[in-house]
Amino acid sequence: MNLSQLANPRILDQPVYEPGKPIEEVAREHGLQPDQICKLASNENPWGASEQAKDAARQAIDKVHLYPDGSAHPLIKRLAAHHHLNQDQFVLGNGSNEIIELLGHVFLEPGDEVVCGQFAFVVYKLVALLMGAKPVEVEMPLLGHDLQLMRQAITERTKLVFLPSPNNPTGTANTAEEICAFVRSLPEHVIFCFDEAYAEYLDNPPDMRPLIAEGRKIICLRTFSKIHGLAALRIGYGYGSPEMIHLLQQARQPFNVNAVAQAAAIGALTDNAWVSECRKRNRDGLQQLVNGLERLGVEYIPSHANFILTKPGDGRSLFFALQKEGIITRALGPSLADYLRISVGTEEENIRLLAALEQSLAVHRV
Repeated sequence: MNLSQLANPRILDQPVYEPGKPIEEVAREHGLQPDQICKLASNENPWGASEQAKDAARQAIDKVHLYPDGSAHPLIKRLAAHHHLNQDQFVLGNGSNEIIELLGHVFLEPGDEVVCGQFAFVVYKLVALLMGAKPVEVEMPLLGHDLQLMRQAITERTKLVFLPSPNNPTGTANTAEEICAFVRSLPEHVIFCFDEAYAEYLDNPPDMRPLIAEGRKIICLRTFSKIHGLAALRIGYGYGSPEMIHLLQQARQPFNVNAVAQAAAIGALTDNAWVSECRKRNRDGLQQLVNGLERLGVEYIPSHANFILTKPGDGRSLFFALQKEGIITRALGPSLADYLRISVGTEEENIRLLAALEQSLAVHRV
């Protein structure tokens, strides 16, 4: 008897998430130096973390021989003040991905259904499958979430509904009004998960706190990986009702968020000026990419995030062509084979990307 025969049968067919290619791997494949690589694949903040966040992380390094604060009290206290909520309304995760998995552990059983968009973050589907639930992927005709179609997809077996806004990988966003109406239409047995990974790039993101106060079954997800620039430290959080958070805490592993990440997150939350600056720089960079794409005659989906979904044709061929020039973008699955997702970079990185794209398109279109 081999190990596969002993494994949970669901694991044998479980899809595996494929992250963007790392800088070092592309450098090796194409005979380049790592500092020659321009990574515009994973929606990271090209300007990095704030100095306050980095200083806090450096100080925490001196105590790495000690276990982190398992309750993360200082960070939870800061988050509560930041969002004007109570401390018992927050749960931390090793990235917001972990909280998606906690939702699966707490709420999903074999036979349950999880409703999500056809072109939404793939981890929603992966967690559903891992728990033996059925992912119900709702059509996104204009590459944005159609909340009427999502509502129609809900059945008596639906347990979780995921809505990311802005959405990755399309960059589309729903209005606060339509989201609130959607949430209020949900039946009692459905939990609404609002993924706000890119919320800080919006000037006025939708506010779910009044709906949480109404008693709606909501969990909101945030991350420090995007605008806060702490992707390497893997830290995110969720907020909702005290009952919701208590249940998620029951499934959370002890010490799931390390001390350096906790310290850096506190530093990041104290630097609102850096967040505002990065939002402005991102807006300028996004416009720079839009102007360049229009000049090159490349279609794109208007974005509300820190990346843009482009439609240059054969996305995978261009993905490899750009890698040879030292530029990493993100090719997507078969259903989006004509598309290429490009993260907003610095002004210099955007110039380099557009020049390489122009060159690659000239060859590709011949």
